[in-house]
Amino acid sequence: MVHAELQAAVNDGVFPGAVLAVRLRGQAPCIAAAGRLSLDSTSPPAEVSTLYDLASLTKPLVTVTSILLLVQQAKLQLDDPIEGPLPELSGSVVGQSSIKDLLTHSSGLPGWRPLYERLYEKTEAKGRSPDCIEPAAARSAVLDLIRNEPLIYAKGARSLYSDLGFILLGILVERVAGVRLDEWYRSAVTDPLGDVPLLFAPLTRLDRHGGPSIKNAAGIAPTEYDTWRQRLLRGEVHDENAAALGGITSHAGLFGTAEGVLAVSGAWLSAYHGKDTIFSPDLVRRFVARQTNIPQSSWALGWDTPTKPSSSGRYFSECSFGHLGYTGTSLWVDPIRKLEVVILSNRVHPTRRNEKIREFRPRMHDLIMREFALSEEG
Repeated sequence: MVHAELQAAVNDGVFPGAVLAVRLRGQAPCIAAAGRLSLDSTSPPAEVSTLYDLASLTKPLVTVTSILLLVQQAKLQLDDPIEGPLPELSGSVVGQSSIKDLLTHSSGLPGWRPLYERLYEKTEAKGRSPDCIEPAAARSAVLDLIRNEPLIYAKGARSLYSDLGFILLGILVERVAGVRLDEWYRSAVTDPLGDVPLLFAPLTRLDRHGGPSIKNAAGIAPTEYDTWRQRLLRGEVHDENAAALGGITSHAGLFGTAEGVLAVSGAWLSAYHGKDTIFSPDLVRRFVARQTNIPQSSWALGWDTPTKPSSSGRYFSECSFGHLGYTGTSLWVDPIRKLEVVILSNRVHPTRRNEKIREFRPRMHDLIMREFALSEEG
């Protein structure tokens, strides 16, 4: 039933192809693939090994996980103001926000701004390829831009999902860790979990025309033709702000397989239940609990929790946690039933205007819950 629903979604144009992974109680996961990597009839089929642009799944898998580890190592405290590790923000309103404020999207920062356009004008990249901004210069410039961004509501008054806040968190992680985000993530997370297939910028070589070499891109799902970069994106991050920051960022930029996502979610779930992982069980439970002090917010510390209606459908328990990715990805974990569900797709191919996935996600999660969990509960 689940694979048939996945194939029906391909036929209905929800996405060109997708990979679905379901794991119940730590057993061997059920992984299904359907469709192709693109709409081209000669495109390779989607496979369980296909790398997808995970988009905002980067936030919980990389940034939230990194902050948890740094708190665990006593290198950070959640109530610390971010101007400590980021002195460029000293004296600003946003600099007084705590790490917790940014994790709960309650700092007052706007959700999104076209920083890539401003970075292009602000740095020496002007007049060259629009994504050829030197990464260190880009980070310095983006700190200045966000520092000067007016808050749109009082801190703690509400939650507004903000990429800008998570961009700051990523630079903060790099400052505290002392290395670039991808290097830290590999040494602190993916290597300890067993060489997990999660990585930034899977294609790093550029051809002589300035575009990415596609020689090794056969197993990477393309996203969209980007009019800013003037090419079809494949193996380079879809998000423009992430691209302007070199593709290695904390709000988007991670690529991976369904099994790679399960490796990290499984470590969170195991720690939630007090089992030995690289994460502290007490901290994990704190991070995935909905924050009740923010009016009308569904956010935990960087993780979302189910609302009504929810992309997780009708049956996930209230203590479930998860996140969505703009490119067509999602992760939901029900710790009561010990159920993990990963959906990876490139629904933005060929265009981001395709929003059929909004109806597909809750329908698929309901079907999975009925087929895998509720049937056993009687």
